[in-house]
Amino acid sequence: MHPALAALLADGTPTPDQIETFVNEHEPFPLVEGSWATFAYWGEARSVRWQHWIFGLTTSQEFHRVEGTDLWWLSVELRKNSRVEYKLLVDYGDRAILIRDPLNPLIARDPFGANSVATTEGYDRPEWTLPDRASREGRLESFDIDSTAMGGKRAIRVYLPARYRASKRYPLLVCHDGSDYLRYSALKTVLDNLIHRLEIPPLVVALLDPYDRLREYAADPAHAAHVVGEVLPELEERYSLEERPLSRCLMGASFGGVASLSTAWLKPGAFGKLLLQSGSFAFTDIGTHERGPAFDPVVEFMNAFRDNPGQPADRIFVSCGVYESLIYENRSLVPLLTAQGCTVRFVEARDGHNWENWRDRLREGISWLFPGPLWKVYE
Repeated sequence: MHPALAALLADGTPTPDQIETFVNEHEPFPLVEGSWATFAYWGEARSVRWQHWIFGLTTSQEFHRVEGTDLWWLSVELRKNSRVEYKLLVDYGDRAILIRDPLNPLIARDPFGANSVATTEGYDRPEWTLPDRASREGRLESFDIDSTAMGGKRAIRVYLPARYRASKRYPLLVCHDGSDYLRYSALKTVLDNLIHRLEIPPLVVALLDPYDRLREYAADPAHAAHVVGEVLPELEERYSLEERPLSRCLMGASFGGVASLSTAWLKPGAFGKLLLQSGSFAFTDIGTHERGPAFDPVVEFMNAFRDNPGQPADRIFVSCGVYESLIYENRSLVPLLTAQGCTVRFVEARDGHNWENWRDRLREGISWLFPGPLWKVYE
């Protein structure tokens, strides 16, 4: 229990006025001290539970009610440098609903809505993920291509760096779930800032979006044929790109990580670099998996890949949150790739399976794969 809450309860049951003063003076919650976070809820309810996405902890933990009041609290031990997304499950008697924490304005958005966010000592949102007026902005443009592999038109959005010139040649980054990276991971802002600060060279970034994500990104050979046989030639026709495989990178998160690895494996030599974030790299050594039918083709691919990995790319950046159920699979990928002669950097973060975790790893991943003049000075 946080000392401020202990002080409120020291003299017995607090009055509504005392509770209101306590909440107003200490909002936003949770209150953090060392490795402990104390959450609070103020309102009538039958029960309140903390619903989170930390693998290894009980998913739902019950708040304590201060007897004789509508104040509820829960203290949880969290490690420093942690970032946790959560909701509150409030049972009002006639209904129970998941809500964002009313006493915490910090939220993170994703394709399914938004969650409240708790951070502990040592975590701050990286300043390079925020708009910087000094950074020149790149621009986005879009076009459609006719895809035989995917059976129809596909829209492609492209980020061009500030000062893009057709007389120069640029490295290429192909990003799965491109619109989600833009919307939830501030990708355009990150690119603008890192290029401006000379941490990465000016890049051309192709932003791809699926129609049927769980099918196309689950190691579908048609998707690999689309990326390498259709998207890549179209980009080379339209833009001034470096031609070496080491100047090309595939990236993606979750199923997008599977799509990146499987495309590089199915079409060797097309891409020399990979950026894989919390890849859904489910596999089985014996027996069956328990992740649902959407993972069946992923497991089939990963089992085949682990039997014969080859060298899907020369340089591979892998990141994953330690609060994810996928941490084991991502860790196990590293020695397998290293043994094949790939140069691998693996980064773990005290975060979960979410877009802001992936956002916070972009600087380290992209600048390691494509170091700009700043890093070359210090290497």
